[in-house]
Amino acid sequence: MKLAVVGGGSTYTPELIDGFARLRDTLPIEELVLVDPAADRLELVGGLARRIFAKQGHPGVIRTTSDVDAGVADADAVLLQLRVGGQAARNQDETWPLDCGCVGQETTGAGGLAKALRTVPVVLDIAERVRRANPDAWIIDFTNPVGIVTRALLQAGHKAVGLCNVAIGFQRKFARLLEVQPSQVHLDHVGLNHLTWELGVRLGGPDGENVLPRLLAEHGDAVAEDLHMPRTLVDRLGVVPSYYLRYYYQHDEVVRDLRTKPSRASQVAEMEAELLKMYGDPALDEKPELLARRGGAFYSEAAVDLAASLLGGGGSPHQVVNTYNNGTLPFLPDDAVIEVQASVDAKGAKPLPVPALNPLYAGLIANVTAYEDLALEAALKGGRDRVFNALLAHPLIGQIEYADRLTDELIAHNREHLAWA
Repeated sequence: MKLAVVGGGSTYTPELIDGFARLRDTLPIEELVLVDPAADRLELVGGLARRIFAKQGHPGVIRTTSDVDAGVADADAVLLQLRVGGQAARNQDETWPLDCGCVGQETTGAGGLAKALRTVPVVLDIAERVRRANPDAWIIDFTNPVGIVTRALLQAGHKAVGLCNVAIGFQRKFARLLEVQPSQVHLDHVGLNHLTWELGVRLGGPDGENVLPRLLAEHGDAVAEDLHMPRTLVDRLGVVPSYYLRYYYQHDEVVRDLRTKPSRASQVAEMEAELLKMYGDPALDEKPELLARRGGAFYSEAAVDLAASLLGGGGSPHQVVNTYNNGTLPFLPDDAVIEVQASVDAKGAKPLPVPALNPLYAGLIANVTAYEDLALEAALKGGRDRVFNALLAHPLIGQIEYADRLTDELIAHNREHLAWA
């Protein structure tokens, strides 16, 4: 089995490598290719990856290349974890929207749209290369904004599934609080990427006992603290919103907070510089503790599980993924991409049934889906008017004055990445 990781020079990658090494019985990789245009980073990450495999006794071969075509040739699955423009572009996404009083964040609002516009054309080019090399290969997208990028891939006819680590993070936290194994925890996870709610926490599977009321009664303070939301809100909702819902439920408070401290991108850039120094140490043969602060917790385990199922192996029968709606949420079009529990096998991902949603959640999902429609159109076709329309439709913006100003700022800060600008 051959896997390729595009964006393999990311400081995330040792987390992924560690998962591949520990879970080699689930996903028996014979060849792993790390693909990245940044040859200096790739050398450091690749060296550590080989040492991790060697220490854990993994027999697989790890290669590195800056040539996408060579890297994806004959691959059974290709994982996408790239960041167009790097942390410098992310820093811009997180800062210039604040000047308009709008949240600055890399996956939602104006910053999220900027990332989508930079990313979608690049991902589609890579996907075409994968299709030419091996039309049967699966593409697993971890590149943000996952929902929009996955929809672009699916609409272009690629065999693609989107993946996020939010759900597995909740699963692990809830399992720890409930003192059970993570495999016993099944989440009623519903929504869009970075716009989800845990409507139930079931023990044993989709039909198991819903212990969410007990979880919130006994551990509500811990849950709310992780979300950075008031316990009173969690109790009132009776469900667990993704921490990304803070940007909607507490927008102005978040903006005030973001204006008082360095951007997350600047913090990550400092961590990355330190991590890369560590990766260059020939004595280092395991992922460093600092990597846990970088983000992407449990990504490797979710990726192994998904790849194993798609490639006909021993992955979990039900996994939270991003895939076509196909009637699951009846108020959305079939070709909307949703993030829900799905049955996953070699044929792909099929969402499990979802009960009728409270309008409190359905309304916001429908609104953001409409924005994603317009965002994808802007990413595929370009043009100032399309960017403006997407920003005007976004529930975190929605005013002509803001949308006009943010459109000009977005184009000015991303001109080098926008072929039409």
